[in-house]
Amino acid sequence: MGKLDGKVALITGSGRGIGQSLAFQLASEGARLVINDLDAEPAHETVAAIKANGGEAVPCVGSVTAPDFADRFIRTAVENYNGIDIIVNNAGYTWDAVIQKMTDEQWHAILDCHLTAPFRILRAAYPVISAAAKKEAAEGREVFRKVVNISSSSGINGNPGQTNYSAAKAGIIGLTKTLSKEWGRLKVNVNCVAFGWIETRLTEPTTEAKTIEIEGRKLAVGVGPHAVQAFSQRCPLGRPGHAHEAAGAVAMYCMPESDYISGQTILVSGGA
Repeated sequence: MGKLDGKVALITGSGRGIGQSLAFQLASEGARLVINDLDAEPAHETVAAIKANGGEAVPCVGSVTAPDFADRFIRTAVENYNGIDIIVNNAGYTWDAVIQKMTDEQWHAILDCHLTAPFRILRAAYPVISAAAKKEAAEGREVFRKVVNISSSSGINGNPGQTNYSAAKAGIIGLTKTLSKEWGRLKVNVNCVAFGWIETRLTEPTTEAKTIEIEGRKLAVGVGPHAVQAFSQRCPLGRPGHAHEAAGAVAMYCMPESDYISGQTILVSGGA
């Protein structure tokens, strides 16, 4: 028996990295997953891996910023599993520049991904969650659901070159606090996890110029080894975090142990 047996979890950006690690952790506890990735291949690979281990998962491929994505994401869960129990707004990337060099396109792209997309997903989920909560209340049952939004240490402390990202990640904390008050009556715990430096394909140490393509844009990724060394020297735990460690913090907010925690933001940064 897993702690999440029968629960339905939707995770954006779960085809790789932190999101994939989280999907594996929740699946191991019995959750049924809706896996999202911008690209089809990693999404289908993650679904296949979950199924190979005896779990249940379906893909929902596409950009979270697409106008129809939120409705399609929610519909995938309802049509396949007839409900929603956990939503994790994890998808994201960075497109950095100092403010005087940042374009409107850069600003809006990052705000759309990290703040507007979660807003749309949660708005689309409301009718499903509300109907279920009202039915359970009429039956005298208390059933908790979970929303976990992802922020960043940049949203708490700011970070040079990231006015767009920092603003979006600060905004998601405000969204979290407000929604915890609006949805408390529905027995939904709404919390936030703010990541510090976590090693992913976006932040891996490299001495080469590397890029990834997101919606037709080629964006630089990776950091110089000297930056990792400098961070490690000032981080109390002595290194950047791993994807499974970041995912573990999110998983905590998805478990029954968090049923009386809401509106909170936890910083996962190794003490930095």
